[in-house]
Amino acid sequence: MMLSDRRPILLANARVVDPSRNLDSIGDVLIADGVIREAKKGIGAAGVPEGTDVIDCRGKMVAPGLIDMRAFIGEPGAGYRETFASASQAAAAGGVTTIICQPDTSPAIDDPATVDYVMRRARDTAIVHVHPMAALTKGLEGKEMTEIGLLKAAGAVAFTDGAKSITNAQVMRRALTYARDFDALIVHHTEDPDLNGDGVMNEGEFAARLGLLGIPKAAEAIMLERDVHLVGLTSGRYHAASVTCPESLGVLRRAKDAGLAVTASASINHLTLNENDIGPYRTFLKLSPPLRDERDRGALIEALRAGLVDVIMSDHNPQDVETKRLPFAEAAPGAIGIETMLIAGLRLVHNGEIDLLTLLRATSTRPAELLGLPGGTLRAGAPADLIVVDMDLPWVVDPTELKSKCKNTPFDEARMQGRVVRTIVAGRTVYEMV
Repeated sequence: MMLSDRRPILLANARVVDPSRNLDSIGDVLIADGVIREAKKGIGAAGVPEGTDVIDCRGKMVAPGLIDMRAFIGEPGAGYRETFASASQAAAAGGVTTIICQPDTSPAIDDPATVDYVMRRARDTAIVHVHPMAALTKGLEGKEMTEIGLLKAAGAVAFTDGAKSITNAQVMRRALTYARDFDALIVHHTEDPDLNGDGVMNEGEFAARLGLLGIPKAAEAIMLERDVHLVGLTSGRYHAASVTCPESLGVLRRAKDAGLAVTASASINHLTLNENDIGPYRTFLKLSPPLRDERDRGALIEALRAGLVDVIMSDHNPQDVETKRLPFAEAAPGAIGIETMLIAGLRLVHNGEIDLLTLLRATSTRPAELLGLPGGTLRAGAPADLIVVDMDLPWVVDPTELKSKCKNTPFDEARMQGRVVRTIVAGRTVYEMV
């Protein structure tokens, strides 16, 4: 795929959806010099600069590019699982114009030099924006806090220990206190590892029938409850990396009602799938936290509609065949999702479970607001990071055609409706469906 030049672009006759303005109407979007010049009804080809590339988007939607707030990329140290180049190709095909990568690499992203390496490597090899979250503790060991101020100055947009939970409450309290002084966002994976034990899927009847050890929902809710109390002590900014059950949603509601700076994400997997999809021990659906039951999924949908859940993320976690083609209990958790996040989300729109503005707000506008990034909007002057989507195009997910290096998708052979047909980053077309 060749990247286009930066000639002005007019996306004409589109359904323009901008969650930052609650806008959903037919109109045009003019892009020039890497920014959005106008997004309104009736710009028309006559009022655009000479040499503008006019693209008729009749019957298609134009929206802000997605910002994926939780994606694992293998560099440094695990490029066999995913590289910035391969992840960005998958992102562009899925309508993601900004990836927020996780720090649980080898070495961990826990010092300014590694942050700088990640940013330079991504700048040289990726076709979408990439921003790193830095480690919250050195070596992701949960013991000694990293230099949050220096890491933020180097370019880290938030702080997390990735898929690890910090069990030491004193360490978490200090981190929240220190981060507050830099207006830094703490993102935490809320699972009590002792309560999780050797569990491999959601605790309940289905796990018992499969003969698998379960993970109780309390493991998530207890850790979140503790963290919320620490936020109350410190007045820090806190984001729950992945909530999955009503018990956690109750904690989240109380925190927000108390005026605490607490927000949360849910993964597209937990919003569109449940534990029954695991079926005959399908390891591509072994996740952390695990898929819950259908009632839990319904509660997540309701929380998303109500604004209690702020963000939808992909939880992109590539795993190769050696770690996935094993008995369910022994397989590594994780699924790829950066290329299918938006399209899986459109299932919820087509089913009438959420509206399109809610989906796009949670995948673009809210992540931009929480991370202090300039995207997530089609306002004049905003970066020209946007997507064109055919909402009704039917297709079947073929893992061999996905652009990630690993193919562990939970949507293997799933029937989808809707597809990204063009992705524009900084005014350049980086993906066009052929």
